[in-house]
Amino acid sequence: MSRIVVIEDNPDSSRLAEKLLKHAGHQVTAADSGESGLLEVLAVQPDLVLMDLGLPDIDGQTVVAMIRQNPDVQHIKVLAFTAWPEERAAAMAQAYGCDGVINKPIDTRQFAGQVAAYLGAQEETPEA
Repeated sequence: MSRIVVIEDNPDSSRLAEKLLKHAGHQVTAADSGESGLLEVLAVQPDLVLMDLGLPDIDGQTVVAMIRQNPDVQHIKVLAFTAWPEERAAAMAQAYGCDGVINKPIDTRQFAGQVAAYLGAQEETPEA
């Protein structure tokens, strides 16, 4: 079981991601702003962070930079979690220091497997 922090200000997207990841056996916590997300990352020290890039307080780029500069959490995998167009999202995620990107809207049948691939796990996505 992996620990995952979802930093997402859209409640529907956050709840869906949390539900799917918990169903796949992960321990998930969510935050709805950059500041609360950063505090959650520092407290939980998760295996992976799903980071919305367009947050209402601190933008995703700044939060990722803060994670990457902190020796206690800089090793954590961070995935951009965004509705930006795919090519732009990939370029921005790389520029921001993310380990990858998962585009929204998510494919509910593939989402847990996408996350598992970044975690390096061979997980089967349970049938919905």
